[in-house]
Amino acid sequence: MRVLHIDPAKLYGGVETFLVTLARYRLLCPEMEPEFAVCFEGRLAAELATSGVWIHRLSDVRVRNPLSILRARQRLARLAVAHHVEVFVCHMPWSQALFGPVARKLRLPLVFWQHSATLGRHWLERWANLTPPDRAVAPSRFVAATVPNIFPRLHAEAIYYPVPAPPAYTDEQRLAVRRELNVAPESVVIVQAGRLSSAKGYKDHILALGRLHAVPSWTCWIIGGVQQPGERAYLKELKETALRLGIGERVRFLGQRSDVSRLLAAADIYCQPNTGTEGLPVVFGEAMHARLPIVSTRIGGFDELVDDSCGALATPGDYDAIARYLGELIADPDLRARQGASGQHKVERVGDPATQLNRIYQLVLSARQGTEPGGQKHSMSSGAWK
Repeated sequence: MRVLHIDPAKLYGGVETFLVTLARYRLLCPEMEPEFAVCFEGRLAAELATSGVWIHRLSDVRVRNPLSILRARQRLARLAVAHHVEVFVCHMPWSQALFGPVARKLRLPLVFWQHSATLGRHWLERWANLTPPDRAVAPSRFVAATVPNIFPRLHAEAIYYPVPAPPAYTDEQRLAVRRELNVAPESVVIVQAGRLSSAKGYKDHILALGRLHAVPSWTCWIIGGVQQPGERAYLKELKETALRLGIGERVRFLGQRSDVSRLLAAADIYCQPNTGTEGLPVVFGEAMHARLPIVSTRIGGFDELVDDSCGALATPGDYDAIARYLGELIADPDLRARQGASGQHKVERVGDPATQLNRIYQLVLSARQGTEPGGQKHSMSSGAWK
């Protein structure tokens, strides 16, 4: 079954990491052949290209430019017919609003993937509501429960992201990373990775570390670069906060990296004290594969994966509690080892790529075998979007 995933690809984050996983591990579910349509050139398209899948460039789309939307819809319709696409999957409301109508024009089944919690009040979400999908899916039960805010009659299925195990890094490789970054072998490395969004709690993370300025032998790596204009000012604020707290030399901003799994393997603790809701970040699973205990906040769907067996969750905004949890882990290598091992076992179970790709296949198969409103079976049309 040929499945077309549609994502703008303007930014690179957890959603795009997930799409790359679908491409690279597609042979684990040979019944489902993924293709990808993107609007913008960037890291997603480049990484997908290395996996050998079809990548379709729709053209830059600007919502304020209706002609750009029309051109992209026409191109999408033509390629869907030419490639015998059987199911559309639109990732997030932007894609659903702009390209869901193409699936309806071609009378193809349509799946909507909501990756973060929603109230359904944004104008893009109201626009997406005009084209109800046949099926909906989310990366956590928490996010799935919010999908009816956009589509009141639709039940969303929760499917955790597939998170493949990273390469097995040796102790020497781990030490080599630390040497590259001028970090002593005995130092405890605390890491956070992701887009530079304030909702991910970077500032609270640094404020918590400020409480630990007298604790020796820790270093923090912040992995993530500027992708939007507003993030540049936020990064500047984070650096100034670290300097003001006297930990400027201990908090290292590594920028955008393509070797995140290698950096996680060289770290000891993963900390991401979100202040805004998320579904369930892919990086949590990647950190757990690296046997890192997770320190975060009780928000969104985080407690579906993180508990006291593999980490600790604080109240959002309580960076004193974050500092306390980090201090306990810095002081106790046995605790880090126990929680890290437990997290690894958990992500191997809930994020197994073969299992999760098969669940995704079953979902899109059910959409394909369903009917449109009115009882008509889905069928391919040969007409382009008009």
